[in-house]
Amino acid sequence: MKHIQLARKLAFTLIGGAFVLLGAMFIIVPGPSLLFIVPGLILLSYDYPVAKQMLRKCMKLMTKSAAWIDEKLRERKYR
Repeated sequence: MKHIQLARKLAFTLIGGAFVLLGAMFIIVPGPSLLFIVPGLILLSYDYPVAKQMLRKCMKLMTKSAAWIDEKLRERKYR
């Protein structure tokens, strides 16, 4: 049973880390960075509390930016 848990943790860490690194690369090079960073943080948050904190911060920032975009679109619509 411990081998299965270790294999799961290793797989989540490798795949999650690869997704986060790809997302970080797409921040520098134009690309869909959030489509890789968020799933990577989700996978890493199963085993690492720091990743869970980063995921919460990312979700708050995305909610805040979505609200800002909604407000700007509403202003534009009623002009």
